[in-house]
Amino acid sequence: MTLSENRVAELAEHLERAQLERREVTKITGLEPEMDWDDAYAIQWAIRARKLARGERIAGLKMGLTSRAKMRQMGVETPIYGFLVDSFGVADGGEVRVDELIHPKIEAEIAFVTKAPLRGPGCTVAHALAAIDFALPAIEVIDSRYENFRFDLKSVIADNASSARFVTGGRSRPASELDLKTLGVVVEKNGEPVALGAGAAVLGHPALSLAMLANLLGERGEEIPAGSFVMTGGITEAVAVAAGDTVTARFQDLGQVSVRFA
Repeated sequence: MTLSENRVAELAEHLERAQLERREVTKITGLEPEMDWDDAYAIQWAIRARKLARGERIAGLKMGLTSRAKMRQMGVETPIYGFLVDSFGVADGGEVRVDELIHPKIEAEIAFVTKAPLRGPGCTVAHALAAIDFALPAIEVIDSRYENFRFDLKSVIADNASSARFVTGGRSRPASELDLKTLGVVVEKNGEPVALGAGAAVLGHPALSLAMLANLLGERGEEIPAGSFVMTGGITEAVAVAAGDTVTARFQDLGQVSVRFA
């Protein structure tokens, strides 16, 4: 790390205030150009600690940059992760107020709930599949705090991987009953198809995303506990939304999940 503990705390407060106050800021590396990957995650974990200290609870974990094309574009070989708190959760068919966000976009994702802990290093797809209790469909609402969604990788890690809201619904199914690679999804906005994809868009297999998360957390001496809710990353490209929009994601074998924006 290059940043002091005090500086990490200052930057965590800066970014979390931007989220809570719905205020755009410039990318964090503009303030600290020499910061490294450890600094970026230290800021994210400091934001997490701030939320827990105020009584929020961890509702799950999420992976980002799980598309091979996005990783090539960003010049990285490993996805990134963030956390979800209970205040981010929205019921299936529920409402998200856009005046609480800056510039929201949505992604359709396959989520897992685990029945056994997963810990890296050395976690594989086989370990991940053995630890999954069930899969379910989800929509993630991402909302970078950076101006015009302009950021570099360290900045987005510090900003908790653009986490904002998440919606789950549809049907849960054991992973063993699904072909997760070919599982298809169609995203509709206001009744019109706007994006489609299949599970293989997530690192070739969504369970690999779960395994990578365990390995990334293992670098910090952390694990994915049993009973964890994990969003594995966008199957489709991110779709911008505005007040008045209704989004529905229809998943093969898992039903559908929807959310309204007001």
